[in-house]
Amino acid sequence: MDKTALFKISYGLFAITCNDGNKDTGLIVNTVMQVTDSPLRLTVTINKSNYSHDVIKNSGIMNVNCLSVDTPFEIFKKLGFQSGKDTDKFNGLLTWKASNGLVNLSCEYINAYICLRVIDYVDFGTHGMFVCEATDAMTVSDADSMTYDYYHKNVKPKPETKNKKGYVCKICGYVYEGEVLPDDFVCPLCKHGASDFEPIK
Repeated sequence: MDKTALFKISYGLFAITCNDGNKDTGLIVNTVMQVTDSPLRLTVTINKSNYSHDVIKNSGIMNVNCLSVDTPFEIFKKLGFQSGKDTDKFNGLLTWKASNGLVNLSCEYINAYICLRVIDYVDFGTHGMFVCEATDAMTVSDADSMTYDYYHKNVKPKPETKNKKGYVCKICGYVYEGEVLPDDFVCPLCKHGASDFEPIK
């Protein structure tokens, strides 16, 4: 099977924000979808290995920050390549509070936000899907939305692979130098496994 065919499905990229009771946290996802209009329902699917998954399951609320094409790679690194369990992901970032008390990213990086309340949960083994109702929403700019395709073509730095032999992470660009990539290898930057690496060409 050619799994690159799945890359042709159009996805947006979103910063999900939540709070664990002590600090704000969150992550980057490409799995936000509106499923009904009236009542307004959305789904957000999150890998169970992400700290934010359990935070949202416990708190029952989250915000979706719709990232714009003006979002720099630094935001993806802070929110996507480290764990909120032991890191303050929002340290040094400009944020503001929405009506539900959760933070949103600075308006220079988002074009809209949606406040969500979880009303149901579907277990997919490795991932959990949160079925939510929108409790607030606002458009904050006319900037174009960040898509998965735009991110890979224009935002994510190209890995330095010249004169190197090994494997490169398709998610963050980390280069593993070596003849054989161990099956249990985990990327030190984005924490994705060996299946997300490809040979350097």
